[in-house]
Amino acid sequence: MSWGTELWDQFDNLEKHTQWGIDILEKYIKFVKERTEIEVSYAKQLRNLSKKYQPKKNSKEEEEYRYTACKAFLSTLNEMNDYAGQHEVVSENLTSQILAGLARYVQELKQERKSHFHDGRKAQQHIETCWKQLESSKRRFERDCKEADRAQQYFEKMDADINVTKADVEKARQQAQVRHQMAEDSKADYSSILQKFNHEQREYYHTHIPHIFQKIQEMEERRIVRLGESMKTYAEVDRQVIPIIGKCLDGIVKAAECIDEKTDSQLVIEAYKSGFEPPGDIEFEDYTQPMKRTVSENSLSNSRGEGKAEPKFGGKPKGKLWPFIKKNKSPKQQKEPLSHRFNEFMTSKPKIHCFRSLKRGGAAPEDFSNLPPEQRRKKLQQKVDELNKEIQKEMDQREAITKMKDVYLKNPQMGDPASLDHKLTEVIQNIDKLRLEAQKFEAWLAEVEGRLPARGEQRRQSGLYDAQPAPTVNNCAQARESPDGSYTEEQSQESEVKVLATDFDDEFDDEEPLPAIGTCKALYTFDGQNEGTISVVEGETLYVIEEDKGDGWTRIRRNEDEEGYVPTSYVEVYLDKNAKGAKTYI
Repeated sequence: MSWGTELWDQFDNLEKHTQWGIDILEKYIKFVKERTEIEVSYAKQLRNLSKKYQPKKNSKEEEEYRYTACKAFLSTLNEMNDYAGQHEVVSENLTSQILAGLARYVQELKQERKSHFHDGRKAQQHIETCWKQLESSKRRFERDCKEADRAQQYFEKMDADINVTKADVEKARQQAQVRHQMAEDSKADYSSILQKFNHEQREYYHTHIPHIFQKIQEMEERRIVRLGESMKTYAEVDRQVIPIIGKCLDGIVKAAECIDEKTDSQLVIEAYKSGFEPPGDIEFEDYTQPMKRTVSENSLSNSRGEGKAEPKFGGKPKGKLWPFIKKNKSPKQQKEPLSHRFNEFMTSKPKIHCFRSLKRGGAAPEDFSNLPPEQRRKKLQQKVDELNKEIQKEMDQREAITKMKDVYLKNPQMGDPASLDHKLTEVIQNIDKLRLEAQKFEAWLAEVEGRLPARGEQRRQSGLYDAQPAPTVNNCAQARESPDGSYTEEQSQESEVKVLATDFDDEFDDEEPLPAIGTCKALYTFDGQNEGTISVVEGETLYVIEEDKGDGWTRIRRNEDEEGYVPTSYVEVYLDKNAKGAKTYI
C-alpha cells in the first residue's frame, strides 16, 4: 500500500489532506492548552475556597476547631488544598510533555510538507515542459510532411505538362526534394523528442512521483503516530495524579471517621460547665400555724433571726447575688412568700442583675473572677501553664548564655564575657518576674480548686452556695454577659453594695428601676438571644430608659419585668425633653 502507486494522479487531493492533518494537530494543541487553563483556574478556585473557610487566627472560630467535627472539616480543607495542587501538577505536565513538543513538531511538519510538495510541483513542471516540446515537434513534423507532399504533387504536375520548360521542371523537382528532406528531418527530431518524453514520463510516474508521495505518506503517518502518543501522554498525566488524589480523599474519609460525638459532647461540658450545683429543695411553708417559718439547712436563705453568716475575706460578709429573681421594691408592701418568688424565678426570662454596671467591650479582670468557678479554674490553669512555658524558655536562654560565657572565659579571643552580663541579668529578672506572676495565678487557682467540690464526692449545696464565699462586689459590678456575649465588669460611682449571705431579702436586693426617658418604635425585628438583650418585633412600641452611650446599644423596657439592650439602629427613639437624664435637642 503506497500513495505513490495508488494515488499517482491525486497530487492536489493529497495536498489538501495533509493540510487538514496539520489543522487537526493544531486543534488538538488548542484543546490541551485550554485544558491546562481550566486546571489552573480550577486549582485556584479550590485554593481560594479552602482559604475562605480556614479559621482566622486569634478569633473565636479558631477555638471552635477543638471539636472533632470541626477538626475533620479543617482536615478536609487541607486535603482540598493538596487536591488543588494535583490539578496544578496536571496543568504543568500537560504543558511540558505535550504542548511544548507538539508546537515544535507542527512547525517542523509544515516545513517538511512544504518541501515535499515543492519537489512534486517541480517534477510536474518538468514533465509539462517535455510534453510541450513533444507537441511542438509533432506539429512541425506534420507541417513539413504536408509541405513535402504538396511539393511532390507540384513537381509531378510540372513534369507532365509539355508546355513547361525543362528548367521549370528541374526547379520543381529540387523544391520537392528539399521539402522531402525537411520532412525527414522533422520526423527524426519528433522521434527523438518522443523517446525522450516517454522516458521522462516513465521516470515521473514510476520514480519521482512515487518517491515524493512516499515521503508525504511517511510524514502523514508520523503525524498520526505523534497525535496518538500525545493522547496517551494526556491520559497518563491524569493517571499519575490519581494515587495522590486518592490519598487526599482517603485523608478526608479518615478525618470523618475520627469524628466522635461523645468527645464533642464532653468538650461542650468542659467549655460551659460553671461548677455550681442546682439549688436544694424548698421547705414547705405552713401558714396555718402562727409561727415563724422554719428554714431547713438546704433552703435558699436563712432566717433573719438566726443571725448573719460568718464574714470572710477581711470581715466583709458578702452574699452571692441570684441574677434572675426580682425583688419587690416598695418598702410599704408586704414581702412576698418564698414560693411566689421561686415561681417567678422558674417562669421569668433571665435578666442581667444591675444593667447599669454593664460595660460592653471592657477588659476582664486579671484573676478571671467574672467567670463561673469551673471556667475560672480552666482559665487560671491555662494561664499557669503558659507562664511555666515562658519560665522554661527563659531558663533555657539563661543556660545558653551561661554556657556561652564559660566559653568566652576559656577562650577570650572568641568574645568578651562581660558583654553577656547585661543580657544574663535581664533574663534572670524576667524569670523572677514570671515566677511571681505564676505564683499569683497559682494562688488564685488553689483558691478556686479549694472552693470547687471534689470530683466524685460532690455534695448538694444550697441555693446560696454557702461553701463558696463570694468576692467583694463594688459599685454593683457583677459577673455577667454583655449584649455581645462576653463577660465584663465596670465600677460605677454608686455606693458599695454589701450583701449578707444569710439575709434572703438582702441577697436578692436590686437597684431601683430606671425611669423612662422616652419611647421608641422598633424598625426591625431583633431576636435578642444574648444575655442582657431583649427581643423586639417590628412596629412594637417600648420605653427608653437609657440612651446610646456611643457603643451602638440602647436600653429599653417592655414592662416591669422585661428590659434589656437592642441595637440603636433597630429602633427609632423619641426622647422626652422633660425627663431626667434626657438630652435637650435644639
